[in-house]
Amino acid sequence: MDDIIYGRHTVLEALRAGRAFNRILIAGDPHTSPLADLIDAARQRGIPYQLTDRRRLDAVCRAPHQGVVAFVAAHAYASLEDILNRAGPSPPLLLVLDGIEDPHNLGALLRTSAAVGVDGVLLPKRRAVGLTGAVAKASAGAVERIPVAQVPNIASALQTLKENGVWTVGLCPDFPRDFTEVDYRLPTALVIGGEGRGLRPIVQRSCDHLVRIPMAPGSESLNASVAAALVLYEAFRQRGWS
Repeated sequence: MDDIIYGRHTVLEALRAGRAFNRILIAGDPHTSPLADLIDAARQRGIPYQLTDRRRLDAVCRAPHQGVVAFVAAHAYASLEDILNRAGPSPPLLLVLDGIEDPHNLGALLRTSAAVGVDGVLLPKRRAVGLTGAVAKASAGAVERIPVAQVPNIASALQTLKENGVWTVGLCPDFPRDFTEVDYRLPTALVIGGEGRGLRPIVQRSCDHLVRIPMAPGSESLNASVAAALVLYEAFRQRGWS
């Protein structure tokens, strides 16, 4: 479950103080102060917010919320630039998640990332789970060891990675290339799609390579965290298990 804070002034001060947010729900006239100030502060920090009605906020928060409820992150986010700057001295290994919505899946992905030495994880700001308390618990402490960045647009983030010399490898069952045929010793970002839908077409087109995990005929697709673990451990193996 997400951690929440509520109340106009409480949320506004948390925004000004630089606290990490996942999203904000707002009910009321967005042009009136202090809601206008709050929305402006959220925009300046690139934090997603949604205008809604009070009934939704009442269902989320059973306390006097003054028309504002914010879902705060269990851990501070890094920036994409920070992750790229911190990676090394070996070629970076990154994980990009295109819309993971299950907090247990994200927690498992962070746990595996920590185990194989991933340098950072990228999440979209919208339509995906963020660093909630449930994610932190499922990660078994990995959220404290893996830098996680929220980006406005996954396809644009992949382009930034390419411009910094990172090869992007998308996992997609409809393509013939086996995931073991890629050289993961190079600077690499593994791109994993969301539960059910997989990689969106625009993200597929942004990847340098598209690969699949071979499976027996008639098998169900693998859970996102299991599929990512198989590929990440292949990268770990190719890099000498260190």
